[in-house]
Amino acid sequence: MSRHLRSTSPDLRPKTPVHDPLRLCIFTTIGLLAWLLTPPLVVAFFAGMGLWAYGKAYRGGLKTSKCILKDTRLVLAYLAILFAAGAFFTVRNVIDLVG
Repeated sequence: MSRHLRSTSPDLRPKTPVHDPLRLCIFTTIGLLAWLLTPPLVVAFFAGMGLWAYGKAYRGGLKTSKCILKDTRLVLAYLAILFAAGAFFTVRNVIDLVG
């Protein structure tokens, strides 16, 4: 006689780890360092991609990043500031070219 046990306990399998979009933080930093040689649009672009990816990862449960800032909220703030600065200086440069 075989016994079939049914478990009513929650699933104990490990969850899939949340992806840390570290490379986007790195790309934004490279863009920041190259600001004098390249338009600030590059910084805004990578910071925007990083914001999107880190926002998604944060909502998925990522609380600590491999980025030097560690806390995902600090990374999001860093990327938001650089996105705003990159967008501002891009618009300013376009206005200077047109006007």
